[in-house]
Amino acid sequence: MNKSELVKRIAKERGLPERRVKEVVDMVFQIMAQTLAEGGRVEIRGLGSFRLKKRPSRFVKDPKTGIEIFVKERYVPHFKMGRYMKLKLNSKE
Repeated sequence: MNKSELVKRIAKERGLPERRVKEVVDMVFQIMAQTLAEGGRVEIRGLGSFRLKKRPSRFVKDPKTGIEIFVKERYVPHFKMGRYMKLKLNSKE
């Protein structure tokens, strides 16, 4: 599911205008991204939590040429699934 499909589904299930739902979804994603950019953690009970992990600088091989290149340290988002989500995905129903 992508963002536009999410917006359409929410709008249909709740009987709301897609335009308003899109504004709210965009705002939620912007706030989540801003919180992570500031070094914070985003937790949505039942779904999971997002935080940043620091990847150290290192040398990697270019798969095409085999030449080693240096990659600077960087932060990458990390998602940890919540308990409800684990139960939902692993149920036999």
